[in-house]
Amino acid sequence: MTMSSLSFLHSQSNKDRLTRFATSYASHRPLIQRCLNTVFILWVLGSSYRSLSGSGRSSSSANFSKKKKSTSKGEQDVEQAKPARVAVDALFYQRLSHILRIVIPSIRSKEALLILMHSSLLIFRTMISLYVAALDGKIVASLVRVQPLQFFWNILRWLIVAIPATWTNSWLSYVQNKLAIAYRTRLTEEVMKQYLGQEGEGQGGKVYYKISNLDDRIKNPDQMITHDIQRFSTHLAAIYSNLAKPILDVILYNYQLSQNVGAEGLFGLTVLVNSTAFLLRYLTPPFGMYTALSAQLSGSLRHTHSRLAEFSEEVAFFGGEDTEKLLVDREYASVVQHENNVLDRRWWFGCIEEGIIKWLWGSFGLVLCAIPVFVKIPGVSSADLGGRTEGFVTNRRLLLSSSDAFGRVMYSYKDLSELAGYTARVSLLLDTMRDVRGGKFEKALVSSASTEENAEILRGRGEIVESEEIQFESVPIVTPNGDILVKSLSFHVKPGEHLLIVGPNGCGKSSLFRILGGLWPVYGGIVRKPPSSQFILIPQRPYLSLGTLRDQVIYPHSKAEMEARDVSDDDLLQILSILQMEGIVEREGGWDSAREWREALSGGDQQKIAWARLFYHKPKYAVLDEATSLVPTDIEGLMMEHATKLGITLLTVSHRPSLWKYHALILHYDGQGGYVFTELDAEKRLALQEEKQNLEAKLLEVPKMKARLAELKLLADERGQ
Repeated sequence: MTMSSLSFLHSQSNKDRLTRFATSYASHRPLIQRCLNTVFILWVLGSSYRSLSGSGRSSSSANFSKKKKSTSKGEQDVEQAKPARVAVDALFYQRLSHILRIVIPSIRSKEALLILMHSSLLIFRTMISLYVAALDGKIVASLVRVQPLQFFWNILRWLIVAIPATWTNSWLSYVQNKLAIAYRTRLTEEVMKQYLGQEGEGQGGKVYYKISNLDDRIKNPDQMITHDIQRFSTHLAAIYSNLAKPILDVILYNYQLSQNVGAEGLFGLTVLVNSTAFLLRYLTPPFGMYTALSAQLSGSLRHTHSRLAEFSEEVAFFGGEDTEKLLVDREYASVVQHENNVLDRRWWFGCIEEGIIKWLWGSFGLVLCAIPVFVKIPGVSSADLGGRTEGFVTNRRLLLSSSDAFGRVMYSYKDLSELAGYTARVSLLLDTMRDVRGGKFEKALVSSASTEENAEILRGRGEIVESEEIQFESVPIVTPNGDILVKSLSFHVKPGEHLLIVGPNGCGKSSLFRILGGLWPVYGGIVRKPPSSQFILIPQRPYLSLGTLRDQVIYPHSKAEMEARDVSDDDLLQILSILQMEGIVEREGGWDSAREWREALSGGDQQKIAWARLFYHKPKYAVLDEATSLVPTDIEGLMMEHATKLGITLLTVSHRPSLWKYHALILHYDGQGGYVFTELDAEKRLALQEEKQNLEAKLLEVPKMKARLAELKLLADERGQ
């Protein structure tokens, strides 16, 4: 047998095998199509889950944390100064699941009903899109076949389907916005319940004070509660439609596309798209970290402006405009630098993203749509020019819709990264409030706190016992930054025994009041005191709330609570008459007049209003911190005497000798960690004070007397010569 014969037989054998394979494939193609479609659906769901779960990133985060543990203390300080990386990882989903339990408390809640309604509308819109894709092909086919009647009938169908389409789109936007408002309302209510607390919470309350004064993790809680929660809620409501709808569209559109062009072509397209998607994911910048850092920098800039507004008078007196401008400019420069950096990253990423998603994937799609034109699809009958045009236009529309859906899935990772940034901020707020309520604080400590003795004090916790009297037994006075002012303070005050507290600045006078008010933790010893509700603080610059003149006197009560106590406006006027300021009611336009009272009232009137508030509430104890510094001496005496008449025990910080006679006890700090607690003999102390002032005045005259004596000696020597 010749070589040519063998070659012919071999080629004939290959053709037979190919024919048998084609025949077998054609007979089993429906099963293969179903298998490929099933694999495609599983791949879409699995790849979406893997890409959004960030499973590959969690391990790197764990490795990073391990490396961080092994660094030195100086390196740790540097790491802590840098913003923590925010990514779509296991930690993000853990935070998000915790917040979701707050915003969607049960499947019967309003939020769950809105999600169900939103899901139904999303499915309905996808079905409309499939119908419109087929209708597009029919319209073009009627044009190619020159069928005017069929063309106008298809246009009428197009106009009819526009009615439910526009209705669905409007409802989707409406329900999504309602969902965002519902999320924000739930989250804000939960945060405010913890932030402002509830009456009778004891040591776990006053979070709004402790989070700003005893903890360093949150610098601007106001921005987190208002702006960050609002942005988080908006992103959370949008991310559902940005994820669920595109994934559903990808499955349905591609299923219909596989029926038209074959699952084989769709499988090849999937392989090409998936390979380029890995490249795009690898090049995606950390937008979540950028979002969290942007919110932090914006909050810092807003805080700098608010401080300037709050202390504008002090800045104006000192002429500190240039310094304040420098501070504001520095914060603004940080914001601008960060935003420019993000814009640069978004620019080059946008170029790559559009090039791959729009143009490269678009070319793949055109090839896929052309398969029925150039290749005979088994099971599909041959079509004329109009039929081929209809099929191409329909497939093209399905492919564009599928590409758009797949692109939205890719874009959604960026949205999810931004959501991760706001989730980190909201989670930080919730975690910090939980820690603060549990007595766990993170505060930068002074260097002396690291000594062994001081560190032992800071690790301890004291005991608080409710009592009618005030008694400190070996209680250390410690500031939030770990500075120990007094290592062991002991004193005892019974009701009716007014206590005068004196000492230099920074010695612990105000710190004592904060412990009594339940604002600062007790690091040791035993504190016996009445509940915090039995204390009222009157600082040198009293707090005046937003509201009417009546609200300033009865704060924090409302008018209804005042009337429930059987107190009328006439009773309030009687209180003001004791302070000799009853004319303020007529001067300011009545009890219901509303002003910015910090600006409308003088410093002395503000202190009188604070005393009127004290006389209205009649607590067991009142803490006075230079509370009469702007009040005349005669009015000051009337205040002290009336407070004593009402049975209010006064704890007073003041340097006015005129107040000594109203107090029975004195607590004198020396400013070096020591103190003296004893009975106060006002007459003896005043006599000693007067004698001290006389001696100081005489000592001031000594240099003058010495100079005069020297002059007299000089004159005497001249005359003697």
